[in-house]
Amino acid sequence: MIRHRTASSCAIGVLAMLAASCSSDSPKVSVGSVGSSSSASTSTVAAPLGDPTVAFNQIGKFSLPVELTFRPTDGLMYVVEQAGKVVIMENGQPGAVALDMTDRTNAEGERGLLGLAITKDGSLAYVDYTNNDGDTRIDEYAVNADGTFDKSTRREVLGFDQPYPNHNGGDLVFGPDGMLYIGTGDGGSAGDPDRRALNMSEWLGKILRIDPHATADAAYTVPADNPFVGVYGVRPEIWSFGLRNPWRFSFDRQTGDMWVADVGQNQWEEVDVGWAADGGGRGLNFGWSAFEGNHRFNDDQPADGVTPPIHEYEHVGQDCSISGSALYRGSAIPALAGWYVFADYCSGQVRALQIADRAEVKQVGLGKLTSVVAVNEGPDGELYVVSNAGGIYSVTPA
Repeated sequence: MIRHRTASSCAIGVLAMLAASCSSDSPKVSVGSVGSSSSASTSTVAAPLGDPTVAFNQIGKFSLPVELTFRPTDGLMYVVEQAGKVVIMENGQPGAVALDMTDRTNAEGERGLLGLAITKDGSLAYVDYTNNDGDTRIDEYAVNADGTFDKSTRREVLGFDQPYPNHNGGDLVFGPDGMLYIGTGDGGSAGDPDRRALNMSEWLGKILRIDPHATADAAYTVPADNPFVGVYGVRPEIWSFGLRNPWRFSFDRQTGDMWVADVGQNQWEEVDVGWAADGGGRGLNFGWSAFEGNHRFNDDQPADGVTPPIHEYEHVGQDCSISGSALYRGSAIPALAGWYVFADYCSGQVRALQIADRAEVKQVGLGKLTSVVAVNEGPDGELYVVSNAGGIYSVTPA
């Protein structure tokens, strides 16, 4: 067990999941099985259901990409490849390899290198991956001036076992408060068989919140204002719980709201929100596996105290696994401002939700790509769509 301590003061304040719906009891496409070639055109103009309208322009091609991350200090663009490499994008092409950890992980089904986050000052990088035993590890690396990671500085921050090979979560996000938020799936198989998502002594089925910096006696620090610090039998790292596979989540740069795309089981996909004004997800129960979306699932799990999703959609028209997502806060597409953009891995449909007064107003289709695993936000608020089939696409005006 990695050591931790509780801070004395509060901070300022595909993969598996994709396959989630791809649980073992219902055959679905596995992200790791997708090839590195893509049939998508380099510029696909969407045929949306209504305004806004956009185009997807391919700006790079990589091997099994799962995420796009930027260095805050200069906007250097990193592509996370599931097989174990972090590659710098240079002029729309794969450039220098910032990190090669293929000796520690591999793209096996929903496993592999799954997430990357970089500190605000650009000095440290954190990766989330499944190791060669299939268990989750989060490691820290120092970042060199040229953007590469210094492998000699590798330090394990946190680790926990995975009981099954799917639903590993894997997203790492620095929140507006500077703390590191970690998405963990419910551990896999299907239907939360071990009832982990609502078990507060478990790492799994949660969003965790830590200060990842080492101290003299601990690998990381638990912020003192985490909701369950000091509660007997509850892991103090837990921020939110009741999640099946929060493969990708994000914070609205304008409001600080936390948006979570949680992959469903066999019928319903959902979008959850932790409103910043109410704590940004602090202590919220998003319901799995008592509920799948708004629908009762495991009757033996408690139904009280659940925060329902702001949006759900059913498995129809090839939809089967939500890929998050971000609110659009850029300037290139004024009609899209403030809309929440997400995709479905199986159907490839990219969609946007208009939200007002904490409720969905309208949904529009933006277009279709192949095997979408992430919608990521750039330093300027513009959006990028990542296809595990290889393409990285910028979202631009149609």
